Amino acid sequence: MIGNLRMTAKTVGWMLLAAVLCLLNLGTAYADTAGATEKVQITSCVITDDGNVQITAVNTGAISGQDNHFYLKELKPYEDSVETAGYLQAVDKGNEMVFTFPLNAGTAESRLYSRFVVTVWDGSKYVAVSTPYYITNPEKIAANQAEFHEPLSKKGLLIEHDMLDDAFALGVKHTIVNIPFQAMLGNGIDYEYEGKTYHFSKDFFEIYDKTIFDFSAKGITVTAVILNSWSDNTPDLIYPGTQKTSAANYYMFNAATQAGYEDIKAMASFLAERYNGSHGKISNWIIGNEINNQLWNYIGPMGVDRYMQEYERAFRVFYTAIKSTNANDRVYFSVDYNWNNEINGTTKYGAREVIDTFNALVAAKGQMDWGLAYHPYSVPLTEPEFWDDSQTGLISWQYDSPIVNFSNLEVLTNYFQQSHMLNSKGEVRHIILSEQGFTSQSATRGECEDLQAAAFAYAYYIADSNPYIDAFIMSRQVDAVSEAELSCAFGLWTCDMKAGNRVVPTGQKKIWEVYRYIDKVNKSLEVTDFAKEIIGIKNWSDVIPNFIYRNREARR
Repeated sequence: MIGNLRMTAKTVGWMLLAAVLCLLNLGTAYADTAGATEKVQITSCVITDDGNVQITAVNTGAISGQDNHFYLKELKPYEDSVETAGYLQAVDKGNEMVFTFPLNAGTAESRLYSRFVVTVWDGSKYVAVSTPYYITNPEKIAANQAEFHEPLSKKGLLIEHDMLDDAFALGVKHTIVNIPFQAMLGNGIDYEYEGKTYHFSKDFFEIYDKTIFDFSAKGITVTAVILNSWSDNTPDLIYPGTQKTSAANYYMFNAATQAGYEDIKAMASFLAERYNGSHGKISNWIIGNEINNQLWNYIGPMGVDRYMQEYERAFRVFYTAIKSTNANDRVYFSVDYNWNNEINGTTKYGAREVIDTFNALVAAKGQMDWGLAYHPYSVPLTEPEFWDDSQTGLISWQYDSPIVNFSNLEVLTNYFQQSHMLNSKGEVRHIILSEQGFTSQSATRGECEDLQAAAFAYAYYIADSNPYIDAFIMSRQVDAVSEAELSCAFGLWTCDMKAGNRVVPTGQKKIWEVYRYIDKVNKSLEVTDFAKEIIGIKNWSDVIPNFIYRNREARR
């Protein structure tokens, strides 16, 4: 079934992309093209070896008018009109054209973050005849060209820093740190970027320096989630016009104003520079959290097209800042498991439509090597088993499935194998499972540590046997009181339920030992054997395609 699904998707992939581009009005025109017969497509916009920017473009329309030039306009991310910007360069009209000009990297005149539009002069104004296009290889100028360090396994965990010895005993290979963006600003650290000085909190970074350095020193790959909370002290970081609301935990990053854009690029660059070795290493960056639900990325009610245009505008600033510092760091956005579910069209969107819209925007404006951070929890979160989630009516093995979680995870990775979803090298984009957990306290049955451990074993094997999943990061090392009170006791350890906001571990659960040995070849099948009876299977290879230990299982 899945194989046929993939073949069908490949045949319709480009049709889908074209349809989304049409909906976004991002095909070939950017502004009112009335009277312009030229239709230009920018085919390349790259940094060259000599530090210039080179743009190539083709004209598929008819040449008309008295003026015989194409004019290249430069727009900053917050600028949306070609009429307010002077032209950067002019070339004679023709079917093919090349523009070359200095990048000015590191200066106040830097064009690293700019997008470029080909225009014509109609006698009274400039008219856009191309889609705006960004530089697609910011990694070209990165000081750090080191290869991405691939961990030895996919096993990850949200770690309590003061329980690092326990995490090391568990053999954790990936972890998550949440970075509150607005809290970075302060005093004690001065940072100059592109001709402007920024001030960061020394106290804030002393805490993060120790945490990230200690994780890195243990060989753990660190993934940072950048979150934008409300602060009256940092209004420029909030999208203009957004109102503070109790219905939101975090807010959309603002790259729509000059002040917001300048802050974001400098703050992102500073983070990428600081966590590049001497203070520890961040290798993966997730911009925002579960962006298909504005509870976690609030801007205000709007359709998915406009919402994603504003998100893509900010995401690209982060991406450019990070990749121009560390060439092989990876940058992701995050969605929850509501693939085509819980959609209201104004503040809640399906993960699939968010992915499709973002992908179309990127294809139109210049490719980025973006990745996806996915959260495939069980349904509901208050019950650990996912293998019977199809009984909810929310699970199918088609692309229109309401929910995609561990029970049908191949739907996600098959979707990303479609031709129009591939990156510029023709490769499947990086996917990490950056947040999932299984409760040991069922909402209907009470304590269920065996079920929790079985669910983890099954889910990890599914992810580990899928070549398109790079990491599996559990939430969390120790139960959180606020979550456990809601029957979401996801930890490997129980906690003191009277400790309030403090994390006080009280004892290991059954899942602890399963987690410890799940990726150990000589111990994995032994430590998970109990789970097969709980799930109702004889062999893991019966239910997991390409089960990673199938040969060893056959010999047991």
